[in-house]
Amino acid sequence: MVKKIVVIGPESTGKSTLCEQLAAHYNTVWVREYAREYLLKNGTEYSFETLLDIAKGQIESEQLAVDSWQLATKSKIANLKSQIFIDTDMHVMKVWCEFVFEKCHHWILNRIVERKYDLYLLCNIDLPWIKDELREYPDLVSRQKLYHHYKDIMLNQPVPWVDISGNYEERLQKAIGAVDKL
Repeated sequence: MVKKIVVIGPESTGKSTLCEQLAAHYNTVWVREYAREYLLKNGTEYSFETLLDIAKGQIESEQLAVDSWQLATKSKIANLKSQIFIDTDMHVMKVWCEFVFEKCHHWILNRIVERKYDLYLLCNIDLPWIKDELREYPDLVSRQKLYHHYKDIMLNQPVPWVDISGNYEERLQKAIGAVDKL
């Protein structure tokens, strides 16, 4: 059975980097953040309805990764470890909807209840914010609000979670320690 480990947090906190590093360390796969590829392909303007499309794409990407992992391990195509790392889940979509539009799609809320994960890694805002064409909140106040919103979610859900902070190497070592405890 595959363990699903989700990396969440505000933008520009090293989520994708951490997923990629963890997948390499554990010789397994990771699920990229679907929103990034969607917005790069379709333009950076988005609406409340667009976020629902992005959420559905994220779920599809995650399911494809799980199915591919299961196929590869059953058929011995690859010697993958028992983890999949997921960059973003429906908690991120909920925060994004509420932060920008002050409401959330029921479809997203239902997926939060239905989907099961084994560990969350919450990336802290202590890395410097790096500008790119998709990032929207460089100011410290917004970053703090978003981080505390994620932390509140983590505190009020049943899945184990670890706060990931420090430089990139420290983050990786904390994440490895948390994954190894599974």
